[in-house]
Amino acid sequence: MTILALETSCDETSAAVVRDGKILSNTVSSQIELHAQYGGVVPELAAREHLKNLLPVATAALCGAKISADQLDAVAATQGPGLPTALLVGLKAAQAVAFVLRKPFIGINHHEAHLYSPWISGNPPAADFGNFQPNVSLIVSGGHTILVLVESELKHRVLGSTVDDAAGECFDKTGKLMGLAYPAGPEMDRLSGSGNPRAFDFPRPLLHDAGNDFSFSGLKTSVRYFLRDNPALLDDPQKIRDLCASIQAAIVEVLVTKTIRAAKRNGVRCVTASGGVTCNRALRHELALACKKNGFTLHLAEKSLCTDNAAMIGILAERKLAQKIPGTSLDEDIKPGWELA
Repeated sequence: MTILALETSCDETSAAVVRDGKILSNTVSSQIELHAQYGGVVPELAAREHLKNLLPVATAALCGAKISADQLDAVAATQGPGLPTALLVGLKAAQAVAFVLRKPFIGINHHEAHLYSPWISGNPPAADFGNFQPNVSLIVSGGHTILVLVESELKHRVLGSTVDDAAGECFDKTGKLMGLAYPAGPEMDRLSGSGNPRAFDFPRPLLHDAGNDFSFSGLKTSVRYFLRDNPALLDDPQKIRDLCASIQAAIVEVLVTKTIRAAKRNGVRCVTASGGVTCNRALRHELALACKKNGFTLHLAEKSLCTDNAAMIGILAERKLAQKIPGTSLDEDIKPGWELA
């Protein structure tokens, strides 16, 4: 089975070709430089860039996989959640290709695809579901922070999510308060490497709450007031590094503690993590330490598959088809607010 997958949920245009669990190609065109001047993603600009980039990106993916369109068995695309105008570009293009080729179309939930990206590894990358086991999965990005119990392949249940800001949003917005360029999260990660994570004590929202939900707006507000009261700190490069490390430590402690706690409560011995924030070195390190301490197996998505990409869309679409799950109607529309059930 050979599938062409498209992903345009936010500010990255991606196309991938997947065959029998193997990723033959995964092409991504980023818009970071375009949106950096505005300090965040501008939806209309993102959609225009997708329109401009989708055909060359899809062509590059087909060429990279060394196949032609008539060799495709199905077409998949992200149906939601995401920016409405951005989603429209990829979804309608995929539906058109499926219609012309008379092949099945599969609309994919972006978050559900993240759930299975930690099971993709190797060179060339391929899905390894032979070793799949029940797990608690952390999906953490600029727009979402979600804990999910994955009981078996394609069977999952959301345990909790953020009640306000996502972890990635907290990284970006506190970084912006310090004058870091968008997206601030990766720069905070870099600067934290030479900072003291115990230099400043910031709150860990809901850390001791019995539930599985997250909240990061209070941390963001705390940083804002701290900087208002201590503006001179921003003139000292080392203090900025210490601030980055301290903020990062607060976010990471909450993410790791709640993930491990959820795994224990649900009786699973495996933890997975995916989404853009999973690129963060401190998060990867602390999750690894916590899992080792508790005897858990840990699967982290490869960094190239943490951010938005079409490869994970194609892998999930292939698994759904293999399990005889019906395709998506070519008349279906985007689902911008499609929550993971």
